Amino acid sequence: MSNGNSHPKTADIVIIGAGVMGASIAFHLARRQAGNIVVIDKDHVGHGASGRSSALIRMHYSFPPEVQLALVSLHMFQHWREVVGEPGDFRKTGFVRIVHPNESERLKLNVEMQRKLGVNVKLISRDELKEMEPDWAVDEVELAAYEPDSGYGDGAGVANDFLSRARDLGATYLPKTPATALRVESGRVRGVVTDHGEIAAPLVVAATGPWTRPLVARAGYDLPIENEYHQVAILKNAPGMKAGGCACIDSVTATYFRSDGQDKFLVGDFSGQRGVDPDNFPQRASDDLLEETIERASRRVPKLENAEVMRGVTGVYDLTPDSRPILGEIPGMDGLFVCAGFSGMGFKISPAIGLVMSELLLDGRGKTVDISAFRPSRFADGRLIKAEYEYKDD
Repeated sequence: MSNGNSHPKTADIVIIGAGVMGASIAFHLARRQAGNIVVIDKDHVGHGASGRSSALIRMHYSFPPEVQLALVSLHMFQHWREVVGEPGDFRKTGFVRIVHPNESERLKLNVEMQRKLGVNVKLISRDELKEMEPDWAVDEVELAAYEPDSGYGDGAGVANDFLSRARDLGATYLPKTPATALRVESGRVRGVVTDHGEIAAPLVVAATGPWTRPLVARAGYDLPIENEYHQVAILKNAPGMKAGGCACIDSVTATYFRSDGQDKFLVGDFSGQRGVDPDNFPQRASDDLLEETIERASRRVPKLENAEVMRGVTGVYDLTPDSRPILGEIPGMDGLFVCAGFSGMGFKISPAIGLVMSELLLDGRGKTVDISAFRPSRFADGRLIKAEYEYKDD
């Protein structure tokens, strides 16, 4: 054992995972002076899924609490320097949601719900979309949702900013400290076993993404999280392509895309191979799969056909049966909280997730946004989340 300072034996709260979620939770707890907070990570801050995120920032969800979480987060992204004390890297490009033509009614109803909650979003026609994005082929689009304030950020940057501010406020960070087990006795969490010794704590948060299921299973509770392999392509803009255009999620081509700076373009896919090992997945993207994704995206943005592929980025999603996160206390294990299962959409709501998780830990519930629907027990209880006007590919 090294000296007590570098590997504390006790804490008030241990957070496992220093990605955007764990770092955000640590920041919000430290802001409220919630005692001795220790963040451990098996690697380094933002090295898991956060550093591989496409980092879209958008408000378009069909489930109102998610819209609320995205809105609270957008406000923090827009005021990063005041909130976190760092310059931040939020790029406002605008965001467009395109759905299947037979889902236009749902799009209208979701936009109406989002507007009621305070989102700056409007429905735009094919002609308005064509005027805004002349490079896009939009002949079959009846309607799209447009958010002028949205855009994209930087996953690893957000995790780093949150964590460094949490440390300024007194939190302890232990990199290269894998959690090997959760110590649970008589229905209560007692702490975390790491390969550098045990840290006793009455409150533990597993913000461990695709590593969550085996960790919690070893303590005796099964969370239905499946891992899914994803890859995105970073392209160099083709000659004559407009720089810095809107980000887009497009159901028709089953792709999402956004500009990347002024001269690059990012393209990703909706689905991937299930059951991958988050410690051992291909670090190099498959050229065939990238090509297939780019081919589909180029039906929407034809100029992509001539764009040069600069690199591929690979990563792993932690998926739940309803594609929505798991937030809350594990039944029968008082003090053990889970924040995982974001199904590929965690980055954009991570600032608010840290806030509501800190409220759950300190006040007994999410006060800023009611997150009770996301509780871990919903799967066992058969209470999966179903939004009123869900899209086929939600």
